[in-house]
Amino acid sequence: MKNSEEFELLASTLFGLEKILAKEVESIGGKNIETLNRAVKFTANTEIMYKANLMLRTALKVLKPLASFKSTNQYTLYGNVKKINWEKYLNIDTTFIIKPVVFSTHFRHSKFAAQKTKDAIADFFNDKYNKRPSVDLDYPDVPIHLHISEDQVTISLDSSGAPLNQRGYRLSGGDAPLNEVLAAGLIQLSNWEGKSNFIDPMCGSGTILIEAAMFALNIPANINRLEFAFMKWPDFDNNKWKEIINEAKASVINADELKIKIIGSDIELSQLELTQKNVSRAGVGKIIKLRNKSFDKFIVPGKKGHVVFNPPYGERIKLEKIEQFYEEIGNKLKNSWSGYQAWILSCNFDAIKKIGLKPEKKIKLLNGKLSCKFLNFKLFEGSRKDYLQQE
Repeated sequence: MKNSEEFELLASTLFGLEKILAKEVESIGGKNIETLNRAVKFTANTEIMYKANLMLRTALKVLKPLASFKSTNQYTLYGNVKKINWEKYLNIDTTFIIKPVVFSTHFRHSKFAAQKTKDAIADFFNDKYNKRPSVDLDYPDVPIHLHISEDQVTISLDSSGAPLNQRGYRLSGGDAPLNEVLAAGLIQLSNWEGKSNFIDPMCGSGTILIEAAMFALNIPANINRLEFAFMKWPDFDNNKWKEIINEAKASVINADELKIKIIGSDIELSQLELTQKNVSRAGVGKIIKLRNKSFDKFIVPGKKGHVVFNPPYGERIKLEKIEQFYEEIGNKLKNSWSGYQAWILSCNFDAIKKIGLKPEKKIKLLNGKLSCKFLNFKLFEGSRKDYLQQE
């Protein structure tokens, strides 16, 4: 495949991050961008597909659709899959797996649909070579996505392999790890541009801090990843990939050039020890400073910046008197964080009300299966009325 040949790609993301992802896709050269539910569709070439996997901070997967057709039974499903020229994408020595997503009254069992798809691919090779590629459930060379919505079937290659939130810098996430893609999304939703102080006063294992540092230093999201699924494709262009990697590394900003502070704090020393390891693996140890302080004892640096954090919800991390805890957060923000933009992610909507501050923005997001709100509070001295009159 020539690098200039254009084709359609579909980048998946988390609920609420679609517009952020669309902007990222545009920044790497994607064309004909269309925002969908938890996904962005766009036109690209091989080079942009490589860049999408390396650079998109809010993408979970980058899929390359191969065929789309209508089917209401196993026979037309099998026949249409077998029509695809599979030799362009794998060979008899390549292992593969079918990953089905099925919402259909015609195909009630996703495993059955996946089995028929697998049979069609295997028979494509068996008919030509009297041999078929093997299925590998754990470490396949080529993951293939089967999506069925009623009678509409789409077959796609997964160019990413492991989900793109698996950056490679976090070996353990602690008690309640935040998805890296969600953390990257929070930073961009907060409109932080990497030019003012950034604080996470309840940093846990440090995901928000690390994503903020990588964003500020222009470090590609997946520069630490060693493997992507497209590397196993027959047309993988290793020279082009090395060129993209070298260009990306050359565009990284030197940490000494940033005149801002990125600070994380946590009351649990064991969490901070884990954070320090993650920070070191991410290569951002020069810019991130850690403190072992509770939120109420944290000394705020400077007069402006962003404070972005994900306090306990009272779900996986149990915290007695959760509403009182949120009330104390609000008091501390009001009294000590004047000049900062505060952003808080939480699914405990009753506790949020106890913060006692009027949010400027409310953004609906999902943290795993938990429905959350990402709230923005502008912090200022005196009354809100006086503040608004000054603006």
